[in-house]
Amino acid sequence: MEYSGVGVAITGCGSAAPNPTVTNDQLSQVVETSDEWIASRTGIRQRHLSEPSGTLVDLASQAAKSAIDMAGLEPDQIDLILLATSTPDDLFGSACQVQAAIGASQAVAFDLTAACSGFVFGLVTAAQYIRTGAYRNVLLIGADVLSRWVDWSDRRTCVLFGDGAGAVVIQANQSDRLLGFELRSDGTQNRCLNLAYSGESKQLSEDCEIGQGNFQPITMNGQEVYRFAVKRVPEVIEKALFRANVKTDSVDWLLLHQANQRILDAVANRLKIPSEKVISNLAKYGNTSAASIPLALDEAVRDGLVKPGDTIAASGFGAGLTWGAAIFQWGR
Repeated sequence: MEYSGVGVAITGCGSAAPNPTVTNDQLSQVVETSDEWIASRTGIRQRHLSEPSGTLVDLASQAAKSAIDMAGLEPDQIDLILLATSTPDDLFGSACQVQAAIGASQAVAFDLTAACSGFVFGLVTAAQYIRTGAYRNVLLIGADVLSRWVDWSDRRTCVLFGDGAGAVVIQANQSDRLLGFELRSDGTQNRCLNLAYSGESKQLSEDCEIGQGNFQPITMNGQEVYRFAVKRVPEVIEKALFRANVKTDSVDWLLLHQANQRILDAVANRLKIPSEKVISNLAKYGNTSAASIPLALDEAVRDGLVKPGDTIAASGFGAGLTWGAAIFQWGR
């Protein structure tokens, strides 16, 4: 079925996080660190970590149901599900499991991987399906369970990451609320942050050898990632603002990937956006990768901070390396 080309609006949001929380003091019993050391360098005070029996599909489904409910839709009205994740329960993809779990029987579903930029990349992808008339109601979920892939003996990385999910419903709308965007990638810097395959050779027969293995834990050059973020993120936001024909002082909220409070502060300072306009829940959740932007958005909406019509400058950045920004107005 085809629809006439229209605009897009974000009409619902939801989020979910595992119940167990691990504080900085608790982590100090695992590695040589302290609450003061972690908080002063990252802004993180605690993170939610999935239990061994917890699944990405459960978290994603909880967030999705909340977003669909806020949008005033039924699950079988969703046309497309995009699951932005780097940590699926199934390496073949988990979006179809979410589709089944929430009863979105009419939706096509697939995973999208762009690490911490996944939500922004997914938002732009969803908009193209709606603007071309292919679909009217799209569910975009950002979800990650990074605790599965953390080296808990490496204090440089284990203190950073948490688990969670956030979701939004994006619908066809008479006026277009996605005002502008800019996306970028640079694979030459992949070494700065990755979760790479690590294999060993296996001899199948005398003349046939293959690689077989797993993935190594997350590795990161924190200084390089920081330098990359504080330079490239303001640039990409400025370009998205230019495409949207929006002045910086017209932005109501700056919504960045929740990686490090120092990065959030540095980007806001460069853009001359006051701290009271910066959305941050990093202290409670840590870095939840693709989940961080929609999780923070959902809290801000439900707390009454973000109101219909507010202009939001959102930016994701991370492994790949990938980065991007989207300028949108909340609601119809």
